[in-house]
Amino acid sequence: MDFNKEERFMSSMETIQDADSENILRPKTLESYIGQEKVKANLKVYIKAAKKRGEPLDHILLYGPPGLGKTTLANIVANEMGTSIKVTSGPALNTAADLAAILTGLQEGEVLFIDEIHRLNKSVEEKLYSAMEDFAIDMVWGKGPLANMTRLPVPKFTLVGATTKAGSLSSPLRDRFGVQFRLEMYTNEELSTIIKNSAKVLNIAIDEDGALEMAKRSRGTPRIANRLLKRIRDFAEIEGNGIIDKQITDLSLNRLEIDEFGLDVIDRRILEIMIDKFNGGPVGLDTLAAAVGEDVNTIEDMYEPYLMQITFIARTPRGRICLPDAYKHLGRKVPHYVEQLSMDLDSEDK
Repeated sequence: MDFNKEERFMSSMETIQDADSENILRPKTLESYIGQEKVKANLKVYIKAAKKRGEPLDHILLYGPPGLGKTTLANIVANEMGTSIKVTSGPALNTAADLAAILTGLQEGEVLFIDEIHRLNKSVEEKLYSAMEDFAIDMVWGKGPLANMTRLPVPKFTLVGATTKAGSLSSPLRDRFGVQFRLEMYTNEELSTIIKNSAKVLNIAIDEDGALEMAKRSRGTPRIANRLLKRIRDFAEIEGNGIIDKQITDLSLNRLEIDEFGLDVIDRRILEIMIDKFNGGPVGLDTLAAAVGEDVNTIEDMYEPYLMQITFIARTPRGRICLPDAYKHLGRKVPHYVEQLSMDLDSEDK
C-alpha cells in the first residue's frame, strides 16, 4: 500500500476534506473547547484583562503537533474578543508587499492568523517585526538613488502564529510573542467527549464504548478522531445497525488496518524495518527514510513524533532506536541490549 501526505488516513496533517468538516465541527467558545485546560485557563485571563483595558490581546504563538486545534483556538480568540479574523499561511506570504496588503487591510483589534509561521520568507519575517512591535511597516519604493522608504501605519491587531516546528522559528520572531502555548496530545477521555460532540453535530448514533474505543486509536489527535468517526459511520450504516458501538468500531478499524495503538501499515513497517534490517538501531534518519521509501521530512514530521510519544522509538546521538514496547507490540522478543539501552535512556532522563 502506497501512502503519501494527502492519502495517509492516520496522518494528522489537514486535507481538503478535513477542512470542510472541521469548519462545521469547530467549537466557537473556550467553554465548548474540549481539552488543553491550562491553555484555556490562561487564555481566559488574558482575554478578560485585554477587554477590561480596551486593548487588543497580546500576540500569541501556538505550537505543537498538527491536528490539535491551533486554528480552532485562533478562531475562538477572535470570537471571544468580539472581533473578526483573517487567515493566511507562511508560504502564502511571498513578498513584503503581500504582508503589507494584509496588514494595512486589517481593522482595529482584528486577529491575524498565520499558519505554518515557521515557513515565512526571511524578508517578510523581518517586516513583521515592526508591525508586531510598533504597528507600522517600513516599505521601500523604487530602486537605486531614487529609492525612498515610507512607514505605513498598521491598525493595532493581534497576531496568532501557529507552527508544528517551534524550534525552526528565529529568536527575534519568537521573542515578539508575548503569549506562547504548547498544545499537548489529548487524553482518551477528552477525545471520547470530542467524538460524541461531533457525532451529535453530524447526527450519528454512537454509544460510550464505541466512542472510547475510537478515541484509543486516534493518536491523541482530534482531527484523526473526527476522520475515524466519519469512516466508521459508513461501516455502521452498511454492515451494522446504524449505531457505532465497540463491536462495529473494532470491525471497522481492523478493516482499515489500524491497530489498538492507532498504528497503520506504514508505522508498523517502520518498526519492522528498524528491527529486522538494523537490529533495532541506532539508524540514521536518511538511511531509515531510504529503507522505508519515504522522504526524510515525511518520516520526521508525520511518523516519528507519535512513535516517540508512545515510547516505541527514541532519538539518540547516533540515530533512531526501537524501544522494548515496539518489540512487544510486534510480538518480538526483546534483546538484552535493547532492555539495557532503554534503562540507560531512562536514567539519563532522570
